[in-house]
Amino acid sequence: MADHGLINLFYFDESGFATVPCVPYAWQPLGSTRQLPSFPSQRLNILGFLSRDQQSFFQAVDGTVGTTQAIAAFDRFAADYAVDYARHGQPCVVTLDNAPWHTSRDFRERVDRWGAQGVIRHYLPPYCPELNLIEIFWRRIKYDWLPLSCYTSYGNLKNAVLEILSSVGSNYQISFA
Repeated sequence: MADHGLINLFYFDESGFATVPCVPYAWQPLGSTRQLPSFPSQRLNILGFLSRDQQSFFQAVDGTVGTTQAIAAFDRFAADYAVDYARHGQPCVVTLDNAPWHTSRDFRERVDRWGAQGVIRHYLPPYCPELNLIEIFWRRIKYDWLPLSCYTSYGNLKNAVLEILSSVGSNYQISFA
């Protein structure tokens, strides 16, 4: 339906960033060891909505993510989308996983309100994160776009992540082909 212009399709999920870098492996000369400075820090969580054509909406949370934060992100996204929906009447389908805060009673109680603003939820089958395209985006940030220098402090990390998020579609692009 999205390919035929009948709906706008977004993918929603959360991801966390901390000063302990995500480096699954590294190459170094035989007999030498590469080390990255690493220390525990608070966690920057990002709740994000991303479409295949790089439209995006992100909300940063310092600390834990749960139902309250997910509802707040959906409320803000739906309020923004309501303006476009009133103009063109095209619904927005948001694909999301079955995390407990996405299926909680409080979250489900908002469904009609979001629907009136043109935003409809679509749950993925359980245990199928590969179907949520925003997972590819989070992986690209962590493994490709974040410079190693950003892990020297929480402030540097937060600034680097927010810079990437503010430049999605221009300086940072991803293809889901």
